[in-house]
Amino acid sequence: MNKKVVETWAPWILLVLILLTWQILCSALEVSEFIFPSPWRIWTQFLEFKGIIAAHAWRTYWVTMTGFGLAIVVGVLLGFVIGSSRLAYAAVYPLMTGFNALPKAAFVPILVVWFGIGVGPAILTAFLISFFPIMVNIATGLATLEPELEDVLRVLGAKRWDVLVKVGLPRSMPYFYGSLKVSITLAFVGTTVSEMTAANEGIGYLLISAGSAMQMGLAFAGLVVVGVMAMVMYELFSVIERHTTAWAHRGSHNS
Repeated sequence: MNKKVVETWAPWILLVLILLTWQILCSALEVSEFIFPSPWRIWTQFLEFKGIIAAHAWRTYWVTMTGFGLAIVVGVLLGFVIGSSRLAYAAVYPLMTGFNALPKAAFVPILVVWFGIGVGPAILTAFLISFFPIMVNIATGLATLEPELEDVLRVLGAKRWDVLVKVGLPRSMPYFYGSLKVSITLAFVGTTVSEMTAANEGIGYLLISAGSAMQMGLAFAGLVVVGVMAMVMYELFSVIERHTTAWAHRGSHNS
C-alpha cells in the first residue's frame, strides 16, 4: 500500500480503535453515564442538543479567531523588532518569557473587572495565551539568519532592512506557520477557560451548565466540538504552509 495513503488513513484508523475500545470498556464495566459517558451517549446528546451546541460553538469560534488575529499582528510585530535587533532581543525576550510563564487563567478575574463579563475577557485571554509562540518563532527565524549569508548580501550592497525583509522574513515563514499551528490550539483553550468563568455564551459556558445539570454527554460533546474546530484550523494552516513554503519541505515530500 502506498505510504502516503497509509499516513492519510492512520489517524482515522487510530481514532476508530480508540472509540471502539472506549465504548467496549464503558459497556463491559457498566460505567455510569453521569460519570464517564460512552461515545454513543456523547453522539446521541450531540444530536439532541445540536442547535444549542452550534450556537455556542459559533460564539467560541469567532471570539477565538478575533483574539488569534490580534495575536498574529502583535506577535509578528514584536517578533520582528526582537529578532532584528540584538539589543531588543537581550532586553525584551527575557521579560516576555517571564510573562508567558504566568498562568493565563489567573488573568480572567482581572479582565472581568476591567471589561466586564462577555467577549472582552475571552478575546484577550485567547490573545494572551497565543501570541507568545508567534513572537518567539518570528524572532528566532530572524535572529538565526546565517552571518555568512548576511555578509554576502552586505557585500552585494544590501542594507540591513533589505536583508531582514527580503531574506529574513521569507526564511522565517516555516517558523511562522509552525507557530500558527501551535497558537491556534492554545487560543481555543484560552477562550474556553475564559468562558467557563466570565461568559454566558460559548462552549466554556456550555461545559459549566452541562456539568451542573449532570449532562456529562453534552459536556463531552462540547469538548469534542472544540477539538474539531482546533483540528480544522490546524489542518488549514498546514495546507497553506505546504502551498507557500514548499521549498522548505522538499526533503519530506521526497521521502
